[in-house]
Amino acid sequence: MELNELRLVTASNIIKLRTGKGLTQAELGALLNYSDKTISKWERGEAIPDAYVLTQLSELFGVSVDFILSSHDKWEKPKENEVEEVRYSVEHIVAIAVIGVLTAFLIAFVTLWLLGIVEWRLFLFAVSAAILVYMILICVFRRKRHLQYVIALFVASVFVILYFCLPKANPWQLFLVLVPAEVLVFLACNVKKHRHPHPKKRDQA
Repeated sequence: MELNELRLVTASNIIKLRTGKGLTQAELGALLNYSDKTISKWERGEAIPDAYVLTQLSELFGVSVDFILSSHDKWEKPKENEVEEVRYSVEHIVAIAVIGVLTAFLIAFVTLWLLGIVEWRLFLFAVSAAILVYMILICVFRRKRHLQYVIALFVASVFVILYFCLPKANPWQLFLVLVPAEVLVFLACNVKKHRHPHPKKRDQA
């Protein structure tokens, strides 16, 4: 099998396996730590995954590497418009949800203002709530590439709320706890599983 033919065969199998799992290119890329553009290049037959990625794909979809590299059906170039539509619809959902949260808090602020109560601390809660909604949605849609930074930002926003809302005026000591809290977030988000090769069984005499 020539290299060009192998690329097309692999592309066809990746498309079939990905769509069979109900994954978008962006979601598959997040699982493999690659961008959706790289996945798109594989599925267009412009490039082929390396041996390590092929192993990851085989484990993810429950097939052998040979299955991914073997011909099963005719390759069809994916429709770029459909791929882009799925990607942008997710971004729109996230944007609408975040802006909706901020708008709700703004309405509450204006309502209280009309009643003669100016409560600027509502904006602190608004920012924290918006970050929380964003964090939840990127987990739901498996856009976890920058998740650790979003979590760190949410933790920081909670400390800022406590700083301005606790009875004691400006308890700066809270920020002494913020530093190790942020370190814990980054350490927890970067815990990775290490694969240990199994020792080869000795041949029986």
